[in-house]
Amino acid sequence: MSFRHKRPSWDEYFMAIAKLASTRSTCLRRQVGAVIVKDKKILATGYNGAPQGLPHCLDIGCLREKLGIPSGERHELCRATHAEQNAIVQAAMFGLSIKDSIIYSTTHPCILCTKLIINAGIKKIIIEDSYPDEMSEEMLRQAKVEILVLKRSKSKQSKKEKRKKTRRKI
Repeated sequence: MSFRHKRPSWDEYFMAIAKLASTRSTCLRRQVGAVIVKDKKILATGYNGAPQGLPHCLDIGCLREKLGIPSGERHELCRATHAEQNAIVQAAMFGLSIKDSIIYSTTHPCILCTKLIINAGIKKIIIEDSYPDEMSEEMLRQAKVEILVLKRSKSKQSKKEKRKKTRRKI
């Protein structure tokens, strides 16, 4: 008797790792994970949370929530370092070049992360969820950074999403 399972594609595999990284998030609003990959090798991971050694929002509360600041606005009032930023910093701390790499993120990068991604030389972003940041999308287009949206697993999809193709370019 042989057992056959469906092996995930490389994109599904790395996105699953980004999702696992997001479980370490200490943000009260959104849990995000990121993985930087080059030649099918993981270079760095990150999740959103307070800088090293500082109190987490889980412990002291969220200022943005208290002030009623909508998602995608007033990033300077957030304690957290974003998942993509943490992955880029982790690679830098260990002297790893991430030029021409791919970043997998559970959500579309904000404008702050977008600028770092462009300057780090990351050539492709693979995401699962959108984020309300038109400036980010425009900058990525101008910089010719490819963005692919990976379809969510069937159990987490809305009916509308189920009708979409597995991957689409933004």
